[in-house]
Parts: sequence; C-alpha cells; structure tokens
Amino acid sequence: MKKQYLWFLLLSVLFVRCQLEEIPVSTASKSAVFGSQQGLDLYANSFYSILPGRTTSLDAMADYMAVKSVPTFVQEGSFAPNLSSGWTWTDLRNINYFLANNNDPTVPADVRLNYQGIAKFFRAFFYFEKVKRFGDVPWIGKPLDVSDPILYGPRDSRTLVMDSIVADIDYACANIKSLSEPTRSLVTKYVANALKSRICLFEGTFRKYHTELNLQGTANNWLTLASVAAKKVMDDGVYSIYTTGGPGKSYRTVFTNGLPIASEVMLSAICDLTLSVLNDANWYWTSGTYGDKASFTRTFINTYLNLDGTAFTSNPNYPTMLFKDEVKNRDLRLKQTIRLGDYKRLSGGVLVPAPPLFSYTFTGYMPIKWTLDDMYYDTRDLNINSISEFRYAEVLLNYAEANAELGTLTDADWAKTIGVLRTRGGITAGLSALPTVVDPYLKATYFPDISNPVILEVRRERGIELCLEGFRFADILRWKRGPLMNQEWNGFYVPTLVTPMDLNEDGILDVAFYQGTKPTPAVSGVTYVDVSDLVSGKANSQKLKNGTSGELTWMNNISRKWEDKMYYYPIPPTDIITNPHLTQNPGW
Repeated sequence: MKKQYLWFLLLSVLFVRCQLEEIPVSTASKSAVFGSQQGLDLYANSFYSILPGRTTSLDAMADYMAVKSVPTFVQEGSFAPNLSSGWTWTDLRNINYFLANNNDPTVPADVRLNYQGIAKFFRAFFYFEKVKRFGDVPWIGKPLDVSDPILYGPRDSRTLVMDSIVADIDYACANIKSLSEPTRSLVTKYVANALKSRICLFEGTFRKYHTELNLQGTANNWLTLASVAAKKVMDDGVYSIYTTGGPGKSYRTVFTNGLPIASEVMLSAICDLTLSVLNDANWYWTSGTYGDKASFTRTFINTYLNLDGTAFTSNPNYPTMLFKDEVKNRDLRLKQTIRLGDYKRLSGGVLVPAPPLFSYTFTGYMPIKWTLDDMYYDTRDLNINSISEFRYAEVLLNYAEANAELGTLTDADWAKTIGVLRTRGGITAGLSALPTVVDPYLKATYFPDISNPVILEVRRERGIELCLEGFRFADILRWKRGPLMNQEWNGFYVPTLVTPMDLNEDGILDVAFYQGTKPTPAVSGVTYVDVSDLVSGKANSQKLKNGTSGELTWMNNISRKWEDKMYYYPIPPTDIITNPHLTQNPGW
C-alpha cells in the first residue's frame, strides 16, 4: 500500500490524465517501467485507485437508509441528464496503456502474464461499474490516439461488453499467480474469482428479471458461471467465516479491526496511522453535521430474524413494540450493526452508555458497523480500521443466490453458506435445511413477485450480512425492485407524546417527542424532538405516523417516484454533444 501512493506521484509525471474524448499523451520512455518486475509492480499499484478504497458511505442511497435529504436521483422531477456523472475513462486508458506495452522480453513471460492478469482484473472491474451505471457502453480495448475513430464511435451492445468483461476476468483467474497474500491489500487469484462471482451473479439476475432486454434465455449461463467461480474459492479452503469472540462480537470485529481479519477478508483498504492514511467512518456515522446522519429504516430492521430462526414479524404485536423490546432475542448481528441495549462507548477512557442519539439519527436505528467505540475518533478522519472490499461472506452469498436462482441449491449448500452466516449471528434453527415456507412480510414488503422461499431467504440474508458495504442499490437494480426506493423512511414506535423514553434500559431517560411548545421543565439529559406538522412556519420532516403516536417518519413530505428509466443513469449531455454517435438511455 505504501508503494501505491508513491506510484500515484510517479504517474502524475508520466501520464496526462485524460478522458475518452481528450488527446492522449504517451510517456517519453517506457523501458524504465516495462523493463523490470519492479516497474510493472509499481504501475500495477496505480490500478487500485479504481476500487472504493477507505469509503464507508457506499449505501447512502439505498432503500433501507434514511439520510439528511432525499437523494436528488429519486426525488420526483428533480434529476436530469445534466446532473449525471461517471462517464469518465481516464482509468481505462491507464489500464489499456499497460496492457499494450507490457511486452518487454527482458521480463520473464510468466511475470508479464501475472501482471497482465492483474490489469485485466481491474479492466473487468472498471467496465462492470460502467455497465451497472449506464447499461450499454463503448468497449475500448486499447489506448487510443486522437485520430482513432473509436473515440467518436457508438456504444456497444450489453452482450459484447459483458462477454468482454468475462473474458478479462477469466484471463485474470487463469494468470494471476498469487493465491494467498498475507496483508490482504493486493489482488490474488481468489479475489479474481470472487469478482467473477459478483459480476456473473449481477448479470445473470439482471437478465432474468429485466425481461425487456430479451436476454433471459442466457441468464442461467451467467448464474452457472457465478456458482462455479464462488465454489472455486469455497472448495480450496483458504478462507472461512471469522468466529473468534463468539456470535455477539465476531461479526463486527471484521469491520472494526485495524488489520484485516485474514481468515475472512480477501481484499482490504488498509489504514496506517504512521502514514496518516486513515478513514472517516466515525466522523461520517456519528456527526450531526459532516455526514448524512444515515440510519436504518424500521421496515428493514424488521427483517432480522429472532434467535430461534423465526421471523420477527410473525409476532402480531411487532408494529407497536417499543425499541427496547423489539431488539431483544434477535439475530446477534443486529446488536453489532446498530446501537441498542448495553452498547457503550469510551469517553476519555471511561465506558459510558451509548443509546441512539437524536442529534445524529432520524429513525432511532443508528449504525455502528464501521465505527470505533472510542469517541476520540468522532471529530474528523481519524479511523484506523481497515475497510474490506472483498470478503468471503459475499462469496458464500453469491454461491447461494446463484444456485437458488438456478433451482439447484441443496440442503448441504444451504448449511455451508446461509447456515454458516446465521450461526455466526447466534441463530439456532433453520441452519441445515432449505426453507419451505414463505415469510409473508418479506414477500409483501420487499419481493411480491417471488414465491420461492429459498430465494426470499437468501435475499434476506444478503441484505443483513452485507448491509452498509455498497451492494444494496446494485441488488435493487438487478432484481428490478426499483420501487423499493419509494418506501417511506420510518423509525421506531413512539406510544405517546411528551413522555421520555429509556431506550437502553439503563435507568436514564433518553428522548421525548412533542408538538408545539417544548415541555418545561425539561428533564435533564433528555433530547426533545419536535414532531409538529409545522416548525417555524415550514413543513416538518420529522413526524409520528399517527399524529400523536406511531412510527417515526422522516422526509416523507418529499415526493419520490421510481421510473423504469432509472435502472440506468443518463449519459451527461456534454458527452453526447462531443460524440454525436452516442445515444441517450431510454426515458432521459
């Protein structure tokens, strides 16, 4: 990782960063870079900037997150093509330049093949992100000169681009030499297989559910590729689900540890205090001003199972359960994902109770998955925990979902995938056999067109296990469940106004909700939240669903409307003006 940052400086001298329509500039001499393994290694490190890196806010736009303001993309009538972004190609030219010039015979052939494989891994990753965002894109397989007609060519078909992506990732799987890299900061053959399973699962389900593409006949081919790639990682036994510390601790440790948990984390963005390479997780997730004040919705929290494996929503009283009660006896990943119960934080070296704080949260379901417990880290980008970018749990879920969609998932498959993940969450039943009963809440609320209990439960598990890791919006796209983005942002149940609530049962009152004038005298230590219809003459975004009681609601006065065109972002108009052969995505 240290070399990566040095290389960024070197690249700024060697290359002029350019977009697809700009004039490319080559280096004056290539031998210093391509004539040695060290040069290839330094160049290859530059590719890692394509990855999300040390970001923990990747799910800020998801159906299960309530944030400070409704994203413009889903606000009715607010998003237009001129607001779009992402049609940039600088990273692709960097990769293609490497692929075209990594042919110096003074470097052994097997070494060059390894680095070609790494470069093609990143080209596959780059193009996969482009397809997810825009659908059809131009396939560019070489560094372009200003006279190259491809610069002003049309978009290529989804079929051509996706076939090219899978060819790249197959090459990476075959030629990357490293099987296990101890720092978990570099791409290996197994990371390449993990990416292949991710890409192919996306494409297989996208083709299956987006029947308007008329590609559903090829969906199973892609799902089979996803299954095979995931199984390769599983069968070789290099990775396992981390369980040290037990079900109540091990899950969260994966996300808060300084060094990557090598048994489970396959690739990570590592922080280093000595190099001042840090992340802003605490600042983002606990700040009332810096971050998005992002919190989960109650609709999603309801999907966490009880410890006995039953659905929480099978209890007829669940709609009016108080926060302190609804979080008990649930999948132990819940207490490692949000503030609840006996959760405590360090303040000046002293452990103090840390219930949900309504200076930070709108719903009461306040995330802790990526945050460190010491308040020292809250004030700016100080976090030292590494950020996983590929981990074994995703591979298990990719395998389970691909086979569930194919109809080939067995009891044994269930046990070694979903069963293993639920066991880490402390769930005690339903771990070794496929589910046979549809959960009516999950079906009605999330997936009304799915009647297969296996697919439903795999999707439940994926949402819970991978929450806040940047997968949710892409999952919504591939499942063709965009209308989930219209769901109301709801919070925990409030039985009455003015009465303060003890959210963590420590004997200290935490929050009260009122309308009109703030109660006096105020109870010391209680946060008072105004849920009036109007505040200072303006519509209030924080209310109770039934007026004076009910679930908290947030921002439901802002109209949201999902349209089918939103399964793709529009191409920015300036790029279409530059290249008239580009066509805009339908509906934009």
